[in-house]
Amino acid sequence: MAKAFASQADLEEKKVTFTQLSENAWAYTAEGDPNSGVIIGDDGVLIVDTTATPAMAQDLIAKIRSVTDKPIKYVVLSHYHAVRVLGASAYFGEGAQQVIASRGTYEMIVERGEQDMKSEIERFPRLFAGVETVPGLTWPTLVFEKEITLWLGKLEVKIAHLGSGHTKGDTVVWLPSQKVLFSGDLVEYDAACYCGDAQLEEWPATLEALRKLEPHKLVPGRGPALLNPVEVDKGIDYTKDFVTTLLQAGRDAVAQKLDLKGAMALARKSMDPKFGQVFIYEHCLPFDVSRAYDEASGIKHPRVWTAERDKEMWTALQD
Repeated sequence: MAKAFASQADLEEKKVTFTQLSENAWAYTAEGDPNSGVIIGDDGVLIVDTTATPAMAQDLIAKIRSVTDKPIKYVVLSHYHAVRVLGASAYFGEGAQQVIASRGTYEMIVERGEQDMKSEIERFPRLFAGVETVPGLTWPTLVFEKEITLWLGKLEVKIAHLGSGHTKGDTVVWLPSQKVLFSGDLVEYDAACYCGDAQLEEWPATLEALRKLEPHKLVPGRGPALLNPVEVDKGIDYTKDFVTTLLQAGRDAVAQKLDLKGAMALARKSMDPKFGQVFIYEHCLPFDVSRAYDEASGIKHPRVWTAERDKEMWTALQD
């Protein structure tokens, strides 16, 4: 029997955890579902990634309201994927003044945001509960090139594009005084890395740029919050191993002149033993191998995923 497409069979609700990381930072995690971050400063709140719909954002807002009544002034998009950004409008009624994104993220929204929205909604029905509350694409109101600094009262918050990896526009949020980093999907732990839009060759160097910050705590895009430097290093190493193993499989497949289905079989030999048990692996692997095969074939800028292309690829790779 053919596997259910992407995550359409994943209907089990996950347990949400709202963990205080420092005096000002909180992690909103959900057993391998997309994470969000919260920073509570002297005069307002900053959100890192919004959840997938305004309806789903209400739970995060309730968690925030359990610890502060300060306005939610800023929303930061770690990248452009719909599951991260389409809940943004929920925060406008909570005081949001700016939606912040990197130049690369803005360009990806312009180029492929509409297609990605339709694609992701079909892949992840559980994660898009209340999709009818989405008013449309989320557009940043403040676009930066490399780095900006915000002050939430006396608290310094750095928002930076340190390099490409998960996408070309990946953005991290860093509290230098407390050594807390919100990485978005540049780092994953106990979950597969989705690489459908990745810059796989550049990703390891970007991870090393994160490591040079020497974070003591890190909130990955998926998986549990990493609560000490040893765990942070494990998360970075895990992600680096995933993306380098994947790209090498793509390069080997191209060198052997295999087709995409052959590339998938080859990738499984190196990927399954290391990562086959982690969350969302079977969903991600066909998209990941497709991108690794493309990049190894010389396609530097990822091809656009559409709902139609998703299903054509998925069907072609089934045994």
